[in-house]
Amino acid sequence: MKKEDLFIPVLLGTGRKDRQSEHVAKYILEKVKKYGYKTQLIDVRFLSTTATIPSWVKSSKTKSWSKTMLQADGLIVVSPEYNHGYPGELKIFMDGIFKEYERKPVAICGVSSGGFGGARVIEALRLYFSELRLIAIRQALYFANVETLFTKSGNIKDKSFDKKIQSLLDDFNFYAMALKKAREEIK
Repeated sequence: MKKEDLFIPVLLGTGRKDRQSEHVAKYILEKVKKYGYKTQLIDVRFLSTTATIPSWVKSSKTKSWSKTMLQADGLIVVSPEYNHGYPGELKIFMDGIFKEYERKPVAICGVSSGGFGGARVIEALRLYFSELRLIAIRQALYFANVETLFTKSGNIKDKSFDKKIQSLLDDFNFYAMALKKAREEIK
């Protein structure tokens, strides 16, 4: 199996107007493509509902996300930290399906306007994702002071993130390959 065989979507977890995390998601998406994965950007802004749809209820609103996650070999989530937690629309969106997440790795990229880079959202999402049976890898990315981290056109100013994303993807790749092989063998 090669990494080119893996499908790893990038999920932007906020629909907020003028969101700075969109720059981060687009940066991550380009790095994931360059790494060799098949990928696509999933934006909760366009797929989220206003109320939680339980995973056991068949709904046309969750059908697309279900199909994406059934095909996915893992997930990379970009989420800003709002009031020490994650956005409500991310929770509503993620709760619409369940079995599709099982035994797949997830990498978390936190975003904040402050100096901690979404450290609290990353910790909160680790706990939440374990309940969804996603396997959160230990390594995460912290995008602090996001308003000044990118140019107005969306280019990252701090090139040290290129090494950080490479390291995260190398770690993520181990889990994505190992878990895909295990899921195929256990069927």
